[in-house]
Amino acid sequence: MTSLERLQSLLDARPVDRVLNFDIFMTRAAHHIGAPLSKYYLDHRVLAAANLAVLEEFGLDIVQAISDPYREAADTGLEVSFPDDGLPVNTAPLIVEHGDLARVRFPVAEFGPRMTDRLEAIRLMRAEVGDEVPVMGWVEGALAEAADLRGMSQVMLDLVMSPGWLEELLERCVEVGIAFAEAQVDAGAHIIGLGDAVASQISPAMYRQFALPYERRIFEAVKAKGAVGRLHICGNTTHLLGDMAESGAAIVDVDWMVDLGRAVNTMGDVIVCGNVDPVAVFLQGTPAQVRDAVRVNAAAAARARWISAAGCEIPDGTPAENLLAQREALASLASERAGTGPAAPAAGEPDA
Repeated sequence: MTSLERLQSLLDARPVDRVLNFDIFMTRAAHHIGAPLSKYYLDHRVLAAANLAVLEEFGLDIVQAISDPYREAADTGLEVSFPDDGLPVNTAPLIVEHGDLARVRFPVAEFGPRMTDRLEAIRLMRAEVGDEVPVMGWVEGALAEAADLRGMSQVMLDLVMSPGWLEELLERCVEVGIAFAEAQVDAGAHIIGLGDAVASQISPAMYRQFALPYERRIFEAVKAKGAVGRLHICGNTTHLLGDMAESGAAIVDVDWMVDLGRAVNTMGDVIVCGNVDPVAVFLQGTPAQVRDAVRVNAAAAARARWISAAGCEIPDGTPAENLLAQREALASLASERAGTGPAAPAAGEPDA
């Protein structure tokens, strides 16, 4: 089966030949091809080349145009600097006073250079992989985008002190998210990921008011365009699992601190993606520990529809042998299920 065939079979609740690998790569992908991070963020050719390289090297089932959270924000007017080989830096919010909202031009009808660059990355990757491998675009959730534009601390205050005004800002942000998601599908994306990291820091009631309705609207637009939605909220989302299942995303990521068995039992028909610890296991662990963690995840997911991945981004500096161990573990699980190969070492057994 091709990777796209595996995904479609999983969506249709049909058998697959092996579990999909949907690890998120950003900085690790750039450095895999020896590119400085600034080039990865600002040049779609570098972003595409890096993701195509890790796709082949590590047995992934996805190529992705995710890079940083500032695509929409930068084109809206947020000042973002890009050190040569460092993470993007924003030093001041764009929206300081409530009145600033009326003066901000939100890019919907015409995107700026950073959003356009992501579209070009998607076109380039789709031209390379066709319909063999899913291509994933990315948008910021409305609440995450509000935090990018206004600052995390201020948005946390707005949730309590100025909820009506915050909803005005969220309405503008979701309009951008919908338009950008639709444009990425038109450019060739099979999947649209939606990042809403700030949501892990709020209560279920706040999530249902200030995040979930906007996530739903974006995923409804994605589905209407014939693409697949993937929700990614970093951090401990145990308190939000039931609500996240109502977002309209076909795939929901869970981070390493969430119990995977609880997640699959709570989310019902939603495909759960995760959740190997990206730091303690992938970055700092051994190949044997990676294989053990993948097998523990597989047992926790049991007969549920599950996709293997780290709980969040694969960290920069993650050893190649650990990433290859994940590929080996998934292949071994597939052989065991098919009855065509020897069982892999049990959890806790050392490498041969």
